[in-house]
Amino acid sequence: MSWSRRLFRSRAIQTAGAVLAAEYLRLVWKTSSFVTEPQDVYERAARDSPVILAMWHGQHFLVPFIRRDEHRAKVLVSRHRDGEINAIAAEWLGVGTIRGSGHLSGGFIDKGGVSAFKEMLSALGQGYNVALTADIPKVARVAGLGIVKLASASGRPIYPIAIATRRRVELNNWDHTAVNLPFGRGGGVASAPLRVPADADGAALEAARRALEAALDAATARAYAIADRSREDVRRG
Repeated sequence: MSWSRRLFRSRAIQTAGAVLAAEYLRLVWKTSSFVTEPQDVYERAARDSPVILAMWHGQHFLVPFIRRDEHRAKVLVSRHRDGEINAIAAEWLGVGTIRGSGHLSGGFIDKGGVSAFKEMLSALGQGYNVALTADIPKVARVAGLGIVKLASASGRPIYPIAIATRRRVELNNWDHTAVNLPFGRGGGVASAPLRVPADADGAALEAARRALEAALDAATARAYAIADRSREDVRRG
């Protein structure tokens, strides 16, 4: 292994990078003006708490900041080495982590997926809100079955959410990652909660997966519309 690869895998370097990234995102959040839809989303979510928060990969960087002080939350983070920086950053921002990831089949069957699924169920049972990206790994904007199975097994609703900023850089990678920039405005949108019956069969799970996909696309489109429109246009709806 080259010295540069060893350097970037060192805990000290990963921690420093994660803290810098977290504090940069805090700057973005604090210097941006957000419009939230619906306006009473926190009251709605409180009635349903704990909930499962779903978002698209690459659009997730600002999600830790929607957590209020009274909220307990955990996020699913990949066990891949790149996920280590994400985990450190999340914990620095006060969000607990669950390590694992999905599989191309849409479930949680490898990379610690089974244990992660059980840990998410346990966290929801203990009153934690659980956040995770809905995409099948490396397949952007295609929801996997894992998250709807989690909703079915736990009895907790899924809240599809999206956060966008007008000032951003969009990368040319698999998930078109949006790097949010400070000193702008943005939109935060939550679609109606999605509930999956405990006795859902394969057809019902697939229907829920498609409904989640559509809800996430709608929330994301609306968040970007809010972020990219003028203040006057947003007020007019």
